[in-house]
Amino acid sequence: MSHPHPDLTLPPPLPEGGLRIVPLGGLGEVGRNMAVLEHAGRLLVIDCGVLFPEDHQPGVDLILPDFDYIRDRLDDIEAIVLTHGHEDHIGAVPYLLRLRGDIPLVGSQLTLAFVEAKLKEHRIAPLTLTVREDQVEQLGPFECEFVAVNHSIPDALAVAVHTPAGTVLHTGDFKMDQLPLDGRITDLRAFARLGERGVDLFMVDSTNAEVPGFVTPEREIGPVLDQVFAESTGRVVVASFASHVHRVQQVIDAAVANERKVALVGRSMVRNMGIASELGYLRVPDGLLVDLKQIEKLPDDRVVLMCTGSQGEPMAALSRIANGDHRVSVGTGDTVILASSLIPGNENAVFRVINGLMRLGARVVHSGNAKVHVSGHASAGELLYCYNILRPRNVMPVHGEVRHLIANGALAVRSGVPADRVVLAEDGVVVDLVDGRAQVVGAVPCGYVYVDGSSVGELTEVELKDRRILGDEGFVSIFAVVSSGDGKVLAGPQITARGVAEQDDVFDEILPVLTEALEEAVRAGATDTHQLQQVMRRVVGRWVSHKLRRRPMIIPVVVEA
Repeated sequence: MSHPHPDLTLPPPLPEGGLRIVPLGGLGEVGRNMAVLEHAGRLLVIDCGVLFPEDHQPGVDLILPDFDYIRDRLDDIEAIVLTHGHEDHIGAVPYLLRLRGDIPLVGSQLTLAFVEAKLKEHRIAPLTLTVREDQVEQLGPFECEFVAVNHSIPDALAVAVHTPAGTVLHTGDFKMDQLPLDGRITDLRAFARLGERGVDLFMVDSTNAEVPGFVTPEREIGPVLDQVFAESTGRVVVASFASHVHRVQQVIDAAVANERKVALVGRSMVRNMGIASELGYLRVPDGLLVDLKQIEKLPDDRVVLMCTGSQGEPMAALSRIANGDHRVSVGTGDTVILASSLIPGNENAVFRVINGLMRLGARVVHSGNAKVHVSGHASAGELLYCYNILRPRNVMPVHGEVRHLIANGALAVRSGVPADRVVLAEDGVVVDLVDGRAQVVGAVPCGYVYVDGSSVGELTEVELKDRRILGDEGFVSIFAVVSSGDGKVLAGPQITARGVAEQDDVFDEILPVLTEALEEAVRAGATDTHQLQQVMRRVVGRWVSHKLRRRPMIIPVVVEA
């Protein structure tokens, strides 16, 4: 298997008639999925999603793909093809459309409805093309054929991109549930037809490649939810992704069976389920949904709250409930169900929420102690089926951390794909399909772009490091006034510390040393305040490291008088 080398340089021009694939996100991480295909001077974007921040990225709201590679070629983009409506595939669309607002969006009915609702909040009116399975659309030099796939959201599509350079089949996120709730299975007959015609490059979801066997059918979740509802004597709170229509349907069905009313909690949950219901993807009996304001008037054993926050997001409904700062409260006798799997990196946040809920007296049911969630991604057994049906000439695992990509590549080799035809790439690595062969030809710069409040891309890794230091080690500020004539310290040094877990008077012993160091520096010829500030930083830094075993941020200020 060919693996990207850290010393990759910028790629050469694309050979005439070739097809170039540049992943700008989703390879090496779970989220931020985006791929750019290039042929005949034109570009096709597949997905444009976000990644949610982890604990070591304080203050960050979202992480976007790096658009720099296409920033100067926005007019060459034929369309953005969206495989399904999850945030890690559509969440960055508003930020790309800010750069060029008339790029057509191509996707299924539910996917585009979710995107349009999101774009409305950004005051963007998009151009859209609604497609469905078995439909073929010509988008510039790219002939796109759409294939039904099963996932944890309705209306997901794979896309086969036909060009003179060859056919690329991109699965999006998918699994092969044979008993799906909506009866819409992954269309293996279409996969077989594509395989007969020849798939030159198979870009395949890797998220569950390390998991042996087959994903449990969604239908097995319903009876478990029903049993948990029946056993619960108080309120039932269910947390899920705001776009997981199938899971919300199962919660609604269990609520009906146990004579409970349902309230939707969280703006995105209310918005998405309203869209799903309006389009017929969610079946809600009349009178079942109640407004959150009515909950207090109902007995606890007749209430279900369907909310966001299954990944421990700090501002989501469930985290605020666990912290006691939400209008909804839980206590002894209540049951909380986390109906989702853990996204890698979110474990600590989720366990923090579980502990908070249990401290309040609630019973917490999650995928670790009950079958209340199944994955939306194909396991190893399902992936092997796909490889055997398609017999692709080249394979490029996508969507997952490095370990997932490598595991998926190994499955392809086991199924008979030659090892030198399996391309393991990461974000920014450029892969060319020329004369039926896919190869790594270089790499383009491709970093994280942070959304921090209203700023996009302004927060740097250096500033994030500063935030981590402030959060972990605190800061020390030092102020001194120095005579410009003789270098005597006229005022200070004065030290103020925050977050260093010590009283300020602990610094009293370093003040004479600091004064002497400043005066010595002036006698040695230091004249500018920057040099004197560096002297203070070094003296205090050494002392704090030795005495307090800390490495705080040190902010020295010297004023000449």
